[in-house]
Amino acid sequence: MQKIFNTLIDSYIENKVGIAENFLSESLTSHLKENLASLYAENKLQPAGIGNETLARQNKSIRGDSIYWLDRKHNNEYENDFFDRVDSFVSYLNSTCYTGITGYEFHYTVYETGSFYRKHLDQFRNNDSRKYSMVMYLNTGWQSTDGGELCIHHGDNLQNISPVNGKMVFFKSSELEHEVLLTQKPRMSITGWLKVN
Repeated sequence: MQKIFNTLIDSYIENKVGIAENFLSESLTSHLKENLASLYAENKLQPAGIGNETLARQNKSIRGDSIYWLDRKHNNEYENDFFDRVDSFVSYLNSTCYTGITGYEFHYTVYETGSFYRKHLDQFRNNDSRKYSMVMYLNTGWQSTDGGELCIHHGDNLQNISPVNGKMVFFKSSELEHEVLLTQKPRMSITGWLKVN
């Protein structure tokens, strides 16, 4: 895993966006996708909001995904394997880059066909605890015509990242505006934030 962690960190240092293939193994990705599909079929996902706490609101013209928060309390074998992988990455990040990460939060995300998320920053205006954003994709056989790219804004330059199975993307939550482009078929991921107290 150290090689994958170094790939993420090196690409982040080079371009402010860390990208690594196979951060999650093919097997773990498959099991997490099955979990998400089951939760979706059981109507356990909730429409995602904009903002936090008392400022949270829903607006499908800005954000059209649905989410389900992951938690070790679910005692799901594959979610806990995922958290173990994140713990290893956080430990490596703290020891090599002195980031001071003390916690995190993650949710499953589904964008149904025809949905998107307009340009935004991940760090809240009234809470700066989110330091790094992480997205891990659960989409097998994704084609360029399927849309749904993560579009990261580097000033006037745009970086489009296809949501290919097993890929992980990592960037600073307060720095880079980004959006999810219109998706032409259901798009699945795990999205979250590394945080400090």
